[in-house]
Amino acid sequence: MTAIPDTLPDLLDQLAATLEGDAARSTEQGLDQSIPLTRGRLLQTIGNLHLYEFYLSVDVVVGADLSVTLLLGEEAEPTEGIVLFQDGERLVLQLFDAVGDVVPSATLVPDASGMALTTSRRLAEMSKAGASYTLGPAERLLPVLEAGQSGDRAALEALVPTSVLTPLWQDDLTARRQKLATLVIELLRGNKRILLVAPDHQSADAITLLTARAMKAAGLTFKSWLSRYEVATSKESGGIPLPDLGFEAQMHQFYAKSRSDKAVLRKKYDRFRELTPILAYKAQKQKDLDEVRLLEWRLVTQLTDFQAKIKEIDQTLTDYEQLPIWKRLSMQAVGKNVESLREYKAIYERHCAGLRQEVDIAKERIAELIPEATVPKELKPEFAELKEDVIRLGGTKKIRELLAAQEDTNRQAFVQNRRVIVTTAARVAADPLFRKVRFDVLIADEAPRIRAAFLLAAAGLVRERIVLSGDLREVTAGGAWNLTDGVLTVG
Repeated sequence: MTAIPDTLPDLLDQLAATLEGDAARSTEQGLDQSIPLTRGRLLQTIGNLHLYEFYLSVDVVVGADLSVTLLLGEEAEPTEGIVLFQDGERLVLQLFDAVGDVVPSATLVPDASGMALTTSRRLAEMSKAGASYTLGPAERLLPVLEAGQSGDRAALEALVPTSVLTPLWQDDLTARRQKLATLVIELLRGNKRILLVAPDHQSADAITLLTARAMKAAGLTFKSWLSRYEVATSKESGGIPLPDLGFEAQMHQFYAKSRSDKAVLRKKYDRFRELTPILAYKAQKQKDLDEVRLLEWRLVTQLTDFQAKIKEIDQTLTDYEQLPIWKRLSMQAVGKNVESLREYKAIYERHCAGLRQEVDIAKERIAELIPEATVPKELKPEFAELKEDVIRLGGTKKIRELLAAQEDTNRQAFVQNRRVIVTTAARVAADPLFRKVRFDVLIADEAPRIRAAFLLAAAGLVRERIVLSGDLREVTAGGAWNLTDGVLTVG
């Protein structure tokens, strides 16, 4: 039994060195040798991930969460993936490429040394810590691992729950997980981000379902907050569509909606650009129409004035002989006599003739401008709505930037928006996605079955609290918390 170092960085360095030895040993022992597979078939496809089952020799054991390469023959391209679990001769793989609905035979090349080296580098990186990791909660695991390595159940039972480290030891698996589900709901209501890890993918599926049912019963939107990182191997249970809770399914749905929204936005923007010059042209023609109508009004006004003067002259000439002599004399004094009135009338009539011509020209121009300036009734509300959307989105420049931006399926940004991530501790240690993702709380389901290196890799990602759950009967000397044990299983 290896002694537990006094400080967490020393323990991390020790485990990193052990894992490097594992990697070298896997090469020496040929643990990365190819394994023949038969009777492969596609189970389901979610987003860009594909779940396959194969069968292998009964005496071959392949560890879960190992990265693997699948060879399909000389003419087919190899594909990458991970092992989810093995059940006797049945092996379930999560692949990044589809290889057909039925695969008669294939060759599996596990990367056991790669997994050991990746985990070793993660722990070595954590030991340097700095500002990248918050190791305060993880340090509380030192006495737990020390008791676990020696199989001291009494010391583990005596652990006092604190705000940083909370043990939930109980023999009854169902009752224990129900407590975890209740705790998850309490933490969510406290606005905490939770990393929930399990020793294997079957356990991860089970705790995901139980937590989802508890969240549903509590009225929480479990589909938005809860995410199973790998493709789930179980089907719907108790009204909970477990495949829909998969991280890949949620991300695929999100980006599908994003692409749909982007297509709608592009359609609206193109329509806005199409209508803008049309309505601008209509507006200019309306301005011209208003100016011509104003000119017509002025011309008609002048014509009306001249016609009134002609009428007045006609009336005066008609009544001239009956006017008193003194009034005729006064009119003549200002130059108004029969001859001059007739001259004024002729002048006014010439003006009226000219004004009528100008009015006719204006009317012709108005008749031409009316259809050019008229906006179809359906275009006005459509353009008003489009304009409102453009203003709300920040203007045409901002929309052009949104449409020009390349769609990047940023897995890290997406996982940071999930409130509860469920996966295995081994995946946390080996997947580079988790290097920069941080959580408030770590919950380790079936913690005594999680190897120390993986448990510490997960613990280094949390800022506030660690919750350990499990059956203390599974804590034995030389068990999962034995620091001399490697993380590899292939043989």
